[in-house]
Amino acid sequence: MNQRTTATIHGWLLLLPAMACLVLFTHWPALASFIESFYSTPKARRPARFVGLENYQQLLADPIFWKAMSNNLWFALGTIPCSIALALLMAVWVNDRIVGRTWVRMAYFTPTILPMIAVANIWLFFFTPQYGLLEQIIAFFGGRPTNWLGSQDTALYAVTVVAIWKEAGFFMIFYLAALQALSPSLGEAAAIEGASRWTYFRRIQFPLLMPTTLFVLINAVINAFRMVDHIFVMTRGGPDNATTLLLYYIYQIGFSFWDTAYAAALTCVLLVLLALVAFVQYGWLERRTHYQ
Repeated sequence: MNQRTTATIHGWLLLLPAMACLVLFTHWPALASFIESFYSTPKARRPARFVGLENYQQLLADPIFWKAMSNNLWFALGTIPCSIALALLMAVWVNDRIVGRTWVRMAYFTPTILPMIAVANIWLFFFTPQYGLLEQIIAFFGGRPTNWLGSQDTALYAVTVVAIWKEAGFFMIFYLAALQALSPSLGEAAAIEGASRWTYFRRIQFPLLMPTTLFVLINAVINAFRMVDHIFVMTRGGPDNATTLLLYYIYQIGFSFWDTAYAAALTCVLLVLLALVAFVQYGWLERRTHYQ
């Protein structure tokens, strides 16, 4: 074998462990779920049988599925832009030479290192009716008590706030690293030209941060459709499915009701939805992103 062939084989052998894990834990489960979605759920005395599109027909007629889908879309519309905008704002703020900059960065990043279960329990205390911290503040200003997690009008907003608080600090780290990688000469040139702070950010910094924004956006979309920890702890999908998200509904169907075939159909719908979003992100935003 020549040197190029040897190098190629060596490269593929190095990639083999990672590829095997990817196929075993990602591609094969997705394919198995797709196949299982066309069968019935096996029982103790009744093996699985081919039912075709019956699970998908059940899905289309399932009002809880549509409720979960609607909740997830509103949850995504709330968490994605807010967490990204807040992360960018915090990164620009702590990138400057402010007093106590290290402590401010640590304060912003602290929610990220906390487990989501711990975060959910902390915010449970905040939202506790009459005795919670938020209720105490509202009562101090003469407001009326509100059952934030027990009302259909406020429960989804409450869990959305928790997700934003948890994610913004994580995204801030990427923006901060990208800002520190920018050449200081850009700011000096903008200052010489008399550009305002806002003009410098809008015309120079933000366009150069687009690769980071694309990366953060992809992670924010994935998180919006896979986050179920705080839902499980804080509301369990209630009240009356007001906070039931799609992945939490899949968990209920698969592990509470043990209808694995229907859960597989729901999983396939979620995967298709994420694939469409990824296609838009890479097909449309990637073309408008300039790399240095």
